[in-house]
Amino acid sequence: MGMSVGGGGDEDEVVSAINTTPLVDVMLVLLIIFLITIPVATHTVKVQLPKDANQPSKIKPGNITLAVTENGQAYWNEHPIKSHADLLARLEQVAVLKPQPQIQIRGDAQSRYEAVGKIVATCQEAGIYHIDFITEQPHSE
Repeated sequence: MGMSVGGGGDEDEVVSAINTTPLVDVMLVLLIIFLITIPVATHTVKVQLPKDANQPSKIKPGNITLAVTENGQAYWNEHPIKSHADLLARLEQVAVLKPQPQIQIRGDAQSRYEAVGKIVATCQEAGIYHIDFITEQPHSE
């Protein structure tokens, strides 16, 4: 006693139509998820960014220029610095002066950031409050 639900015919017939309903359901669920999460992902924290204060510095006789060449060699006003201890000793001598002289760092464009970073760290270690970086003004085209 069986019940026939189809339109009759051969029971081994292959159905070649693709049922797209599950695909559409999944796509609609993904669309709803994206519509809900996009506003959360684009939320930003309100902060006040610093203003650009790039003004040319005036060269004074008491300024100290620390230059870093491409190969990492450091110079104190055109005199080579032998070691980290030598730089630290010189910086500690000028750190006690009132007012402190202005320290200007000139790093070669091809030098490694590590070499300039070591000089900045040594200045902090010696107690220097103010460090300037000397850069070239970009060419306007």
